[in-house]
Amino acid sequence: MYNIVLASGSPRRKEILEQVGVTFCICPSEKEEIITKSKPEEIVRELAKSKALEVAAKVEGKSIIIGADTMVALDGRVLGKPGSETEAKAMLQMLQGNRHQVYTGVSVVIKSENSSGDRSAKAPDKVLTFVEMTKVWVYPMKRVQIDNYIATGEPFDKAGGYGIQGKFAVHIEKIEGDYYNIVGFPIAKLYALLLDEGIDILSC
Repeated sequence: MYNIVLASGSPRRKEILEQVGVTFCICPSEKEEIITKSKPEEIVRELAKSKALEVAAKVEGKSIIIGADTMVALDGRVLGKPGSETEAKAMLQMLQGNRHQVYTGVSVVIKSENSSGDRSAKAPDKVLTFVEMTKVWVYPMKRVQIDNYIATGEPFDKAGGYGIQGKFAVHIEKIEGDYYNIVGFPIAKLYALLLDEGIDILSC
């Protein structure tokens, strides 16, 4: 049995794990986000791994530590979380009527100990990392629609300035790929990855 640790304070990732029935605890990474890459898929991979490793260093015993990072990109340009109404408006203006990409990097640290519990003889940690990408098409939006959405307050804690699981759903034309990846956690890919390692997180 593994102790599952989510190295993220994201309420959306928490909800997805709870939805599928995973028993876990939360220990958000406190590591400063230092970006050394330029491509969105490389950035989320780097940040997810950094978060997972930072928390894994604090965790004792047989555990699975999960780190994740999500980014929205339009034509290679990364759109983070807007810090103001002006930024949110600019992001939504770029996304409306266009197709963009959502990238989520997930990194898993598997910490194992031998049956004797001898820490000096424990197996080394195993690190698995992947990136999932989903394409999203947004309907054309009028200025009043953008202003009304910003007024809901939803954009300000979300990459790209919108949440597909919230009020912005009425503006999504279609997606290609994993819906949960857009929310911020490609749970099916994570589940399949760990099954390949002989670990069923629904039974931990």
